[in-house]
Amino acid sequence: MGDAQAEGEGPRCVGCGGRVKTLFVQYSPGNIRLMKCDNCKAVADPYIECEFMIILIDLILHKTRAYRHILFNKLSMGSSVDKGILYRSTLIHIALDAFRISFSKGNRADGASSRSIFSTIFNCIEVIGDALLGNIIYMVMLFLGMRFILKLSFDITRYREALFAVIISSYFKLFLFTMMVWEFPSSVVKLIEMFVLSSNVVALRVVSQFPKAHCFGVCFMAHAAKYLTERWILGNP
Repeated sequence: MGDAQAEGEGPRCVGCGGRVKTLFVQYSPGNIRLMKCDNCKAVADPYIECEFMIILIDLILHKTRAYRHILFNKLSMGSSVDKGILYRSTLIHIALDAFRISFSKGNRADGASSRSIFSTIFNCIEVIGDALLGNIIYMVMLFLGMRFILKLSFDITRYREALFAVIISSYFKLFLFTMMVWEFPSSVVKLIEMFVLSSNVVALRVVSQFPKAHCFGVCFMAHAAKYLTERWILGNP
């Protein structure tokens, strides 16, 4: 815990969001004592003793406590640790979008199975390019929304934290991989995107501490711009 505090902002209470010196004291392996927050007098982070499935359920239920645990205490947002996580998560995020676009294009195709290797390579490059362009538009609109809707002054650290929170809170896109095993209608993809939008709103609210309506406006604008880019400019359904 000491290293995390030295490098970044340190852990936070999942209840009130206030900073705490440490989350627990370890007396021996498997014997720990959870510390209380000086601000709200409650246990700073009870999720430390919870199984991952409990945390995942609370994330799906959009509980801000679970998001604070993941972003501030588990992934050490605000420290140098999160830089590598941000880069890897962004690559995974783009790869999942490329998979979604490929799935959408596959639904439009008339079942043409005979493709040359060059056609396959060109299609892969095109899908990755579509995903990159869509995410660039998404990030630009996200930052513009933070600047003009949330009225945040330009601070690279705060903008990076917001991007980190939005990327991590898009975890539900991982369920797109189930389409490799089971067949789902295209409406399922839209439902996943709607869930990702609502999750992004909660994460942005946790990081920025702005009202939910403002955070929804920022995230909705970014998602809408990305959707329109894929639908009209890139020709995706």
